[in-house]
Amino acid sequence: MDAESKQKHVHEVFESIAPKYDMMNDIISFRRHKAWRRFTMRKMEVQPGQTSLDLCCGTCDWTIALARASGKGKTVGLDFSRNMLDVGQAKVNKLGLGGQISLIQGNAMDLPFEDNSFDYVTIGFGLRNIPDIVKTLKEMKRVVKPGGKIFCLEMSKPTWQPFKAIFYFYFEKLLPLLGKWFAKRQDQYRWLPESLKTFPDLQELAELFRTVGMRNVKAYPLSGGVGALHIGTKGNEGA
Repeated sequence: MDAESKQKHVHEVFESIAPKYDMMNDIISFRRHKAWRRFTMRKMEVQPGQTSLDLCCGTCDWTIALARASGKGKTVGLDFSRNMLDVGQAKVNKLGLGGQISLIQGNAMDLPFEDNSFDYVTIGFGLRNIPDIVKTLKEMKRVVKPGGKIFCLEMSKPTWQPFKAIFYFYFEKLLPLLGKWFAKRQDQYRWLPESLKTFPDLQELAELFRTVGMRNVKAYPLSGGVGALHIGTKGNEGA
């Protein structure tokens, strides 16, 4: 699948699954995604007043966590799916955070922000869906402030047996059936295992962070390597 076809396909997938996205995340991850995000927030140590950009923000759970952690710090969520953003905006409004959180429909490979704009730039469960990973990481680095950090929370690839075999059986065979049963979207949930096949593993993604110029790169496997957290710091010399 070429870059344009992938982008179109992924957009269609997320537009269609938006209403049941949160429910399905809980089901297919056994709620581990919530524990992973809590771990990530502890690593971030967000301070009052700090600013964040959350890419591929989806239904905005991480965006909301960032806003709450920063007190009154400006928080921006960006996603290419209008339907996902509509679900997220409803959450933001319900919590009374509309004055602090701004949601924007946009492209993670071409961010509409000035250089050195945010203390943190995050992306959760979205990088593997973007056609050009390196371009996205470069954009994340560009808009984060000198000394600021980028965080990527994503699915990854277990390496030890027999857990690896069990994971791939579940991921490739059972997960689409869960999509069929609970969300009436079997074809869309086939995309999740497909998207992981060509995605970099833990160390490969860490190396891409270094390739774009991020410093002090750290990579943490989560739940036996099913997920991964990558952290990089932008040097004080700027972009």
